[in-house]
Amino acid sequence: MKNRIIFCLLLSAFTLSAIAQEAPYDTLTKPQLISKQFSFTEGASVDKKGNVFFTDQPNNKIWEYSTDGKLSLFLDSAGRSNGMYFDKKGNLVTCADEYEQLWSISPDKKIKVLLKDYQGHLMNGPNDIWIDRNGGIYMTDPYYQRPWWTRTKSDLDGQKVYYLPKGKNQPVVVDADVKKPNGIVGTPDSKYLYVADIGNSKTYKYIINKNGTLSDRKLFVEQGSDGMTLDEKGNVYLTGNGVTIYSPEGKKIGHITVPEPWTANLCFGGPNKDMLFITASKAIYILKMNVRGVE
Repeated sequence: MKNRIIFCLLLSAFTLSAIAQEAPYDTLTKPQLISKQFSFTEGASVDKKGNVFFTDQPNNKIWEYSTDGKLSLFLDSAGRSNGMYFDKKGNLVTCADEYEQLWSISPDKKIKVLLKDYQGHLMNGPNDIWIDRNGGIYMTDPYYQRPWWTRTKSDLDGQKVYYLPKGKNQPVVVDADVKKPNGIVGTPDSKYLYVADIGNSKTYKYIINKNGTLSDRKLFVEQGSDGMTLDEKGNVYLTGNGVTIYSPEGKKIGHITVPEPWTANLCFGGPNKDMLFITASKAIYILKMNVRGVE
């Protein structure tokens, strides 16, 4: 009996050790609360230096969390920005939900409208974006009724995934067979794209073709997501109920509990891009990781 107890203890220790080695973070460490002064945080995006920018959409502001841990207001009257992503020139491209547009905000805060409509119709409400290495923008366009809108229904015939080629002012539909697309992210080599259909509780993986179109859609996992990010090992991070991490093969390898009603978005920040920055309801959190981000 004694030997059996010792064996069970050793097996449990081995199992916990294996889980700890597989997960890209210390499973005993909890996310650290940075601030809870917002109405709803979204749009986590990181610049080249590791500074993180995020939105407080109901209050129409974009905030910056610097590499030295300082929190400051970057932009007021921010177009009700939602999802965001930095381009190669350091401009912050945002889903300006107030007018269903895409904006490019320069480091000195000059605003350029990249997208105003789709074939003369208002977009549903650009939600999340990812920019490929050629400067093209992939965008999800679900319809979420906003309190600051006067309209009460969509101008379009569905909620789709679009691609806006660099220098163009009209996007092309790259997937119309989704219910409510939301989170989106691509691999650094621009070979693969992940799109979360949060309305259908699924996340798909696509091949990115040379002309920006998508092909070979495959189910990645049976889980939707709000925001998404990748790490250097190709692991995929999904949000909603905390943060769920999947290997490139779609195997669940970790779950980060976030003590908030909803986890909306995330990215890797900090000088070494090894700090997971999480936007969740009225708060923002950070968690030191054993891997680095690729965005």
